[in-house]
Amino acid sequence: MNKPTTLYIIRHGKTMFNTIGRTQGWSDTPLTKEGEKIIHYLGLGLRDTDFKEAYSSDSGRAMQTARIILQEHQHGSTIPYSTDSRIREWCFGSLDGGYDGELWGVVPRILAFKDYEDMMTNRISYKDLADAIIAADTANWAEPYEKIKERVWSGFEDIAQHREKNGGGNVMVVSHGLTISFLLSLIDHSLPMQIGLENGSVTKLVYENGTFTIDSVNDTDYIAKGRALSLSN
Repeated sequence: MNKPTTLYIIRHGKTMFNTIGRTQGWSDTPLTKEGEKIIHYLGLGLRDTDFKEAYSSDSGRAMQTARIILQEHQHGSTIPYSTDSRIREWCFGSLDGGYDGELWGVVPRILAFKDYEDMMTNRISYKDLADAIIAADTANWAEPYEKIKERVWSGFEDIAQHREKNGGGNVMVVSHGLTISFLLSLIDHSLPMQIGLENGSVTKLVYENGTFTIDSVNDTDYIAKGRALSLSN
């Protein structure tokens, strides 16, 4: 009998761009020393979790995060690991790599809001956000909403379906803040945008018979557990 299929979806560790407040979609920077330390703690906190497989997006920060976690895992060297470009962060086009204030300054104006606070109070949709990014993108690189939806959903669902067909169990998946938040909204339409997922947080989804169920969101207890283990050694 198959075990339940559970995705442990992890937001990558804190990067250089995260630290200085730059928009990081398809652009990429490595984890900071502090970011690496937190992910080492996370790896220790997850070291006894029975992962059947591990995945990350193909962005460097996600791959670096996955490698650190697997390095700390007691069976990390034998857990099959691969990358999937579909679970990347959103692409912000010409706004990618700029300061966050540029993105969140122009998007509300395009959507006819006074500022970021006004926009978030009115709870815009992810489609509104995607359309506004396309309107602001002078390079024509940003993805249309339907393309983002198709790639993100198919990426995570294919990972879950593959594990379900192979006996179920736990899967480690390293992805990105907006992508994870967007995925959650596709499962539960009542969830607000930008849940504010912490770097290194774990969001658990259970997949059964073609349906995702949200088990937990933005869990940092594994980091705390790993930090305690590190201090006790």
